[in-house]
Amino acid sequence: MRKNILLPTDFSDNAWTAALYALKLYESEPCTFYFLHSSKLKASSMTNMSSKLSRVISENALNDLTSLKQKAESINKLENHRFEIILSTFDLKDAMEGVAEQQEINMVIMGTKGTTKAKGIVFGSNTINTMKSLKTCPVLAIPDDYEFREPKQIAFPTDFNRNYGDELKPLKDVSKLYNSTITVVHVNKEDDITEAQDYNLDQLKISLEKYPHTFHWMPNHGKIEQGIKDFIDQFDMDMLVMINYQHSFIESIMNEPVIKKLGFQPTLPFLVIPCLN
Repeated sequence: MRKNILLPTDFSDNAWTAALYALKLYESEPCTFYFLHSSKLKASSMTNMSSKLSRVISENALNDLTSLKQKAESINKLENHRFEIILSTFDLKDAMEGVAEQQEINMVIMGTKGTTKAKGIVFGSNTINTMKSLKTCPVLAIPDDYEFREPKQIAFPTDFNRNYGDELKPLKDVSKLYNSTITVVHVNKEDDITEAQDYNLDQLKISLEKYPHTFHWMPNHGKIEQGIKDFIDQFDMDMLVMINYQHSFIESIMNEPVIKKLGFQPTLPFLVIPCLN
C-alpha cells in the first residue's frame, strides 16, 4: 500500500535534513511525499503590506517549492517515489491538519528546528505545536544535521499506565521496515509496579509478540527524562518513540517553553504518536 508522507518546509537546512531522512527511511516503500509550505504572514506584517507585495511573496514561495521538488527528484530517482508540492495561505498548524486529512497522511516528518536555530531552544515552536495539536497522524522530528542510519534499535519508554491499542501501529510499521528491535523502557524497578501496570505490561507483550522486542528496566535515580537519556546513550538507540497522552511525560516536555531545562536533548529521530482516546 502506498504511503503518504507530509514534509513541512520553511526551506531551512534542517527541513531538508528531515526530507532526506524521509526518503531514506521509506526507500523500499511506495510513497508520495508532499512538500508543504505556509506563506501566511503575521497580521502585523500584513498591515503595512500591499497586495502586490503579498502576491510576490507567494510566487517566490511557490518557486522555492518547485525548486525543492526538482532537487528531491534529481537525487531520488526511485520509481516507487512521487513528489507533490502544496502552498498554503493558512497558518502551518491548520494547513497540516487540512492536508493530513485530505491526503490521508501516514506520517509527518519535519526538523526539530526551523530557520531561526535559536541557541538553547531544542525544539522549534512549529515542531512543538505540531506534536501537541496534530491528532490524525504521528510526527517524526529529525535533529539538525542528523545523518540517516537504519533505525535498527528503537527505544519506547512507557510507564505501563495505559493499555495501548492501535496507537502502537506507527511503531510497529517502522519496526517492520528494518526488522528493528523495539526496546520497551520503564524507568522504575521491575518489582515496583501496580496490578494495573502489570496487566498493561502483559497486554503490551502480547501486542508486540510478532515483532523483535525486549524490555528494559532503568533504575530511577532522579528525573525520568534523565533516565531515558542515559538509556539512549548507553545502548546506542537509533530512534525514540513516545505516545502523547494526557499527563504523560511527553506532554510535560511539550508544555515547557525552554525544553533544555529538562536536560532532554533530541540527538536522534523522535517519533511522537497521538493518543487515540
